[in-house]
Amino acid sequence: MKDDPGKEAARRLQALIARETGAPLKHAAMEEMESIIRSAGGDAGGDDAIQADHSFERRKVTILFADLRGFSALTATQPAGAMITLLNRCFGRMNEIVALHQGIIDKFMGDSIMVLFGAPIERPDDVQRALACAIEMQRAMIELNHRHRQDGMPDLYMGIGINTGNVMAGRFGSDFYSEYTVIGDEVNLASRIEAFSLRGQVLISENTLAHCRDFVTVGEAMEVFVKGKTPSVRLHELLEIPSRALKVPRQELRRSHRVEVRLPCSLNLVQDKIVMPHGIKAAIRDIGYHGLLIELDHPIEAHDEVRLEFELPLVDFTATDIYARVVKVEPGINRRFAGIEFTSINPETNMKLQLFVQLLVAATA
Repeated sequence: MKDDPGKEAARRLQALIARETGAPLKHAAMEEMESIIRSAGGDAGGDDAIQADHSFERRKVTILFADLRGFSALTATQPAGAMITLLNRCFGRMNEIVALHQGIIDKFMGDSIMVLFGAPIERPDDVQRALACAIEMQRAMIELNHRHRQDGMPDLYMGIGINTGNVMAGRFGSDFYSEYTVIGDEVNLASRIEAFSLRGQVLISENTLAHCRDFVTVGEAMEVFVKGKTPSVRLHELLEIPSRALKVPRQELRRSHRVEVRLPCSLNLVQDKIVMPHGIKAAIRDIGYHGLLIELDHPIEAHDEVRLEFELPLVDFTATDIYARVVKVEPGINRRFAGIEFTSINPETNMKLQLFVQLLVAATA
């Protein structure tokens, strides 16, 4: 008698998991894996299997995207072996947490991970489990960083975005190769929400909040501009799940997004509260809500006070009368790089600056 293909696939996966992790799945997890394989079309054979592989359905899914902040920059300064160890350690722990909350890892994408709740198996508490999973992932990053420091490795931080909505789910590809996944605008939105999350932060969409309003505590709504969405999109920072005593751990410091730019800038030194008349030309190399990095060939020192002026072309605005402090100076080849923090900025300029940064983030998400 021919074996059930679903059970055979489950046995092969069980062997793979045991080989890679040193321990097989427990009985309940094994049964769930078999159920997932059957739902994805693994219990059919022959021509029926091909037909099942290419069937699609519309279903409501909660999508979680998580990304390691600054990982790409670290790869330029750290040994490749150390970075692979960090990545595998981190994703191995995330895998455990996702499985605990009955999510499905759709794919790993470099230093990012996409997780599904509601496909291929739908449960009534998909949204709640996705949110609990996100908090546990951020809590796990604290534990992982403690271990990283013990091993002399750099800290890692994760940003997470979550969205809930209707998607197309099924096996996509060809008879030669296909995989089960979900596609649609709601998936794209989840990815773009993640792009707006800061380190250690969990951002959720209005759709997700609508399914769990009495279950979570969130921060004030924020309006962001997302590519392909008009008007702006409303997001909420997930803070706590009171009924489960789960809180998102607060980072010691959260800064805004920093986006790379190449913008001309003019600055004047401020001495004894007097703006010096001589203007200094510089180039802005990256910019955020609270400061920027400039490149210049004029002598400048840490703790210098300056007044800034520059154009924000995407929003057709000239930022003037921004007062700031030089927090660090680093030498370059024939030029200097200076980190600048704003100390005074008027409300209109602040609004335009944030809009400018958001549009750049959206363009690269």
